[in-house]
Amino acid sequence: MQIEPFGVEQWMNKWETRCDLNLAETCVESLTLAALMQMAGATQQMPYDLAEMKMTYGAIKGSDRLRGLVSALFSDQTPENVLITHGTIGANHLIYHTLIGPGDHVVAITPTYQQHMSIPASIGAEVTQLPLRADQDWLPDWEALENLVQPATKLIALTNPNNPTGAVISKTGLQKLSAIAAEVGAWVLCDEVYRGTEQGEPVPSIADIYAKGISTGSMSKAFSLAGLRLGWLVGPEDLLEHAEIHRDYTTISVGMVDDYFSAMALGVKDQILDRSRRITRENLMLLDDWIMQESRADYVRPGGGTTALVRIDTAQPSYDLCEALIRDAGVMFTPGSVMGHEGYVRVGFANNAQDLEMGLGRVSDWLRSSPS
Repeated sequence: MQIEPFGVEQWMNKWETRCDLNLAETCVESLTLAALMQMAGATQQMPYDLAEMKMTYGAIKGSDRLRGLVSALFSDQTPENVLITHGTIGANHLIYHTLIGPGDHVVAITPTYQQHMSIPASIGAEVTQLPLRADQDWLPDWEALENLVQPATKLIALTNPNNPTGAVISKTGLQKLSAIAAEVGAWVLCDEVYRGTEQGEPVPSIADIYAKGISTGSMSKAFSLAGLRLGWLVGPEDLLEHAEIHRDYTTISVGMVDDYFSAMALGVKDQILDRSRRITRENLMLLDDWIMQESRADYVRPGGGTTALVRIDTAQPSYDLCEALIRDAGVMFTPGSVMGHEGYVRVGFANNAQDLEMGLGRVSDWLRSSPS
């Protein structure tokens, strides 16, 4: 099977350990296990629990406790609608190999995480992109989507909040999307890994809006625990039964320690999400201030998520620009070209506030000394 190299991941793998200030990071600033245990009141209990834990495969679908806690993130789901996976990336991969075959038609709302284009294409599906536009605030043109959807459309894929723009499709928008999909009986796969980081009102899940809506998510972004490598797939029970067949050939189960700490975190989800919203909202104000003061940068303000797509006034291709910023200023952005959006850089704003301010200041210093 041939598949396109994963542009963002190739960039991150190359540079993220070779920069002073990583403003390409997409997780809300990571929690330590000590901080998590303090939030959960488990500092004394945890060593005993781990010492007594037998290192078996554990519950193949995920522990009952964890699946119950994940289902509580939704309005109308039960533990039976939840399958625990190896991160959101594992959940997305599983869905494509469960639902999509050669000759199927997939519509991907782009820009998006490259999985949602490259995996179905590698399987032999026809992938049609619906490009989002800055002059439409990076939100879908529903009439254009309706024109792209065909009777043969098997699945519509998107991220909400969007990666990399941070745009958020509201409940009304998700209802419009669902109605378009329902006309041809298509599934909607919504990668909701950034759900919980909205700047305004919380966004509902597609799984609670549409009967053929599929939600994927994880502990990585809003929950600040990417090191656990644990995610979930939420959808109709019969879909999950088919997905489990494919899963048996890949991960079988997640690790018991990952399951344990994820359940601990979701048990105090309100504390963690309050922290994430505080960080993303305060840090976005810092990015806002920089955009207002930096004459060579502009953007559409994100409505959620942890990243923004920023246009910088320069003749350099975005890849060359980002390499120059690492080399000369020690600051890492992600070039828009690796996401199919030349002329932009993706800025991660949800990590350490001091690093964000310092990094943006260095970029301005560099821009003042460089030709346009």
